Amino acid sequence: MTVWVQSAPFDVAREIAALKANRQDIGAIVTFTGCVRNSAGEKPLVAMTLEHYPGMTEGELARVEAEARQRWPLQDCRVVHRFGRLLPGDDIVLVATASAHRQDAFSAAEFLMDYLKTSAPFWKQEELADGSISWVDAKSSDDAALDRWKR
Repeated sequence: MTVWVQSAPFDVAREIAALKANRQDIGAIVTFTGCVRNSAGEKPLVAMTLEHYPGMTEGELARVEAEARQRWPLQDCRVVHRFGRLLPGDDIVLVATASAHRQDAFSAAEFLMDYLKTSAPFWKQEELADGSISWVDAKSSDDAALDRWKR
């Protein structure tokens, strides 16, 4: 399996080592790690909670990961996404793509992150320092980034 949804932290170096294990056909590995910022716009962030539907989420992430493999010649790929209550500085998501050539790895990683940012079945709630709690809406700029892959 190359897609994981988990509450526990992940180890980026361990995931990259597993991606490369016993492989000599990889010329490029591109990784992206998303982290919780300490602010929501201009307001201080205390925590972010991510919710999902087990089973459905993993299936949808596996579907888009398979789409990335169809679009680009990838030797391997990994997607790790966390859920639960996360604090500023915590890692949220890891996307790692491996290919013989760097451009394929870069493009596939961008495609996966654009999808994860806009369409993955996660719901994010922000807890601010002023005590307010609100659900995070999708941003039009993120939707525009995903639209470029529909052409």
